[in-house]
Amino acid sequence: PRIDVDDLEEFAVRPAPQGVTVKCRITRDKKGMDRGMYPTYYLHLEREHGKKVFLLAGRKRKKSKTSNYLISIDPTDLSRGGESFIGKLRSNLMGTKFTVYDNGVNPMKTTSSLEASTLRQELAAICYETNVLGFKGPRKMSVIIPGMNMDHERVSIRPRNEHETLLARWQNKNTESVIELHNKTPVWNDDTQSYVLNFHGRVTQASVKNFQIIHDNDPNYIVMQFGRVAEDMFTMDYNYPMCALQAFSIALSSFDSKLACE
Repeated sequence: PRIDVDDLEEFAVRPAPQGVTVKCRITRDKKGMDRGMYPTYYLHLEREHGKKVFLLAGRKRKKSKTSNYLISIDPTDLSRGGESFIGKLRSNLMGTKFTVYDNGVNPMKTTSSLEASTLRQELAAICYETNVLGFKGPRKMSVIIPGMNMDHERVSIRPRNEHETLLARWQNKNTESVIELHNKTPVWNDDTQSYVLNFHGRVTQASVKNFQIIHDNDPNYIVMQFGRVAEDMFTMDYNYPMCALQAFSIALSSFDSKLACE
């Protein structure tokens, strides 16, 4: 089945079709004056015969106390006020927990009782566990995303305060209507003397940043995988119930995570 990306804004938040792996790649652009510090990341859908279709661009905001990435459906306009702004990824001060929002309104920034439908949705939360031993081992990630309803549509989670957020629900073990995912634990390989995962040819370079996201009930179903294929190129594949914006944001968080063991 051909994946229809005519309407990028709609495509970015639409869960992958069931039974279809959406195969993408991310390129990291460090060229230019401040790109070394603030690279731009571009997400493309891979089509047959090596063709690529642009999906999303992401870039870290400057002058932000925490890591804060803007995500846009226009590769040239990465501004908060732009029409192409589709979502953002924000970390806590430690850089260990991240939340992904769509382009709705921040409930803290509004005084009126807004229509609920204009409040921003939380699309994912990503938590990195500190690797206390500090050894170059795989990191533990937990990813919390909204659940799906009977019609295979994403449950809308629009927190009005801190207690309703995905992170709060997860920390309070209130996991009704959310899905908790984890990274698959890599296996030690004696030949290469490293931790490895089977990416079925989609990843060609070893890196601690490579990961696969699964649900504990079905470890063989890869909800998302990400890995390096060249210095500034990575593959990112995702499956139902994830969407492009969720997967791209999770990948961005892994570039950023302060606890990443390089």
